[in-house]
Amino acid sequence: LDRVLRPYQKEGVYWLRFLETSGVNGLLADEMGLGKTLQTLAWLNLPRTDSAAAGCPSIIVCPTSLVENWSREAEKFVPQMRRLVINGPDRAALFAQIPEHDLVITSYALLRRDLDSYRSHRFAAAVLDEAQHIKNRSTLNAVSAKQIAADCRLVLTGTPVENSVADIWSIMDFLMPEYLGDYETFRGNYEMPIAAGDRAGELAQAKLRRKLHPFILRRLKQDVAKDLP
Repeated sequence: LDRVLRPYQKEGVYWLRFLETSGVNGLLADEMGLGKTLQTLAWLNLPRTDSAAAGCPSIIVCPTSLVENWSREAEKFVPQMRRLVINGPDRAALFAQIPEHDLVITSYALLRRDLDSYRSHRFAAAVLDEAQHIKNRSTLNAVSAKQIAADCRLVLTGTPVENSVADIWSIMDFLMPEYLGDYETFRGNYEMPIAAGDRAGELAQAKLRRKLHPFILRRLKQDVAKDLP
């Protein structure tokens, strides 16, 4: 993919690799249209740095409308990766085939229903597309996704925080549980002061930004204009 990836996309793949070798996880939050799917596939195509994860497949969970798109993109850019799309009413027989594949693709809606069938499988990496599907910590989407057994975790989104800083807590709880503390601690330290909007809120927001900065990569089209066609 060296000739396919644009310079900023290569930087994205290098960043994902750096997180992996450092034993942490992150949020790729490039603006829509900058190729988060391609960067993710390029990273997943690399051999895993942890020998224990070698040979384990990776799983991509996305909205139902994007399942086939992920499959097509994988076929186009990483055809050597054996992919398994777990979709449709006859999918029960597919779970036994997971170890024989490199890439498993399914939807949030089906993950909720099929969670028990995934419990016996370990994944080298778990990727969640469209982070808004887990921003509410109490939804079945969020609860189910956080039970996937994976060595590396990645979340993709074009909008890191849409409504409340509570969104980012739920996302980080998937990526690195306990990094921001439990929700009540986070609410007291960050969410409530930031919502109040006074000087204490500004300080809380600055502190939260410092804590999150190493684990979020976001580029806008204007930032990478020189690399775009």
